[in-house]
Amino acid sequence: MFVVVFFFFFCQVADQLTPAQTSLNWFRMAAMFRPLKILLPATKHPPVRCCSGFISRMRYLNRLKEDDEACAAALQDGVFFLFHRLSPLLQRTERGTFRPAEVHCTDLQSILERLGSDGSSVKESVLIGCSEQNQAQFCLDVGELDQAAVEEECQGKFVDLRKSFFLLRRAEAPLVAKGQALLRWHQTSGFCSATGQPTQRNQSGSQRVCSSSGIVYYPKMAPVVIVLVSDGKRCLLGRQSSFPPGLYSALAGFCDMGETLEETLNRELAEEVGLEVHSVSYSSSQHWPFPHSSFMVGCHASVSPAHTQLKVDHSELEDARWFSLEEITAALKVKTPPRRGDAPSLWIPPKHALANRLIVEWVEQQRQSEKVE
Repeated sequence: MFVVVFFFFFCQVADQLTPAQTSLNWFRMAAMFRPLKILLPATKHPPVRCCSGFISRMRYLNRLKEDDEACAAALQDGVFFLFHRLSPLLQRTERGTFRPAEVHCTDLQSILERLGSDGSSVKESVLIGCSEQNQAQFCLDVGELDQAAVEEECQGKFVDLRKSFFLLRRAEAPLVAKGQALLRWHQTSGFCSATGQPTQRNQSGSQRVCSSSGIVYYPKMAPVVIVLVSDGKRCLLGRQSSFPPGLYSALAGFCDMGETLEETLNRELAEEVGLEVHSVSYSSSQHWPFPHSSFMVGCHASVSPAHTQLKVDHSELEDARWFSLEEITAALKVKTPPRRGDAPSLWIPPKHALANRLIVEWVEQQRQSEKVE
């Protein structure tokens, strides 16, 4: 049975809570998911006695968020990930792969000064994490500078975030996604929605405060359900007209006010493809920076093989189709999007996307079922 969780209510309230209250509520909410079936074993974690490093990092990060002086001091020894109008700076490695460019504080200040910018703009950086060595990590958008000049100074290239997901390793993509999301939030949250007066950020960028009313705002995400539907032998994928040629993905939709995740899932499938599901299971979740920071909750759903006829709402989707295991297996082998001029072939979202994880889980479940048979 799918657990009923009022995500939308929580997300609306979260921006008025203190960080400690928000963390506690997320913990309680996560606990509600424990009875749910996980289709694949979770990633193995080290024993509890080995987690002191993780605990240390989390407490250090929390201190930097709450203590402006401590965060300002961490800036001096921190590393920075640069963005230009929300596109991350990537560098090519010796192996020909890409990674986010890391710039140390003193180097960054020198670069900014050489390009005619005030080195003090480093203070506009936003805290996004820390390394295993407890070195603080920040992001900074240098969109006011000439893009080519920054790329030359840093020996890298600014790449659209969607394209970056095809170039970065699994562990690196969430870091730049978080950085872009926080930078965008600050760019669009300069004024209080209640008074219209300017808001001021703290040093870490973890919150903004109305200069008139004192209302505190925290970054928030919009809850979205993404679901892979199966009839036992095939899975259902759809595409929007804005997708690149050949790209299909799992179906997704935003939670409406007052809806549970289960209600959202059932409504979206009824609206978009005219299906009713008879079972739902939770898989995993993910922050997704598009269109404006979404909290993606991934699920699997099943329909009866006797009720698989689709009635696609073309105002929502350009197309939706059932795909066989063979077709999906071939799509998973496509590592890069087809080039312009190539014949369109089926491909799916990159491995960093939750849709990809749902599809891989389904494929592995199908293969296990074949072994049993």
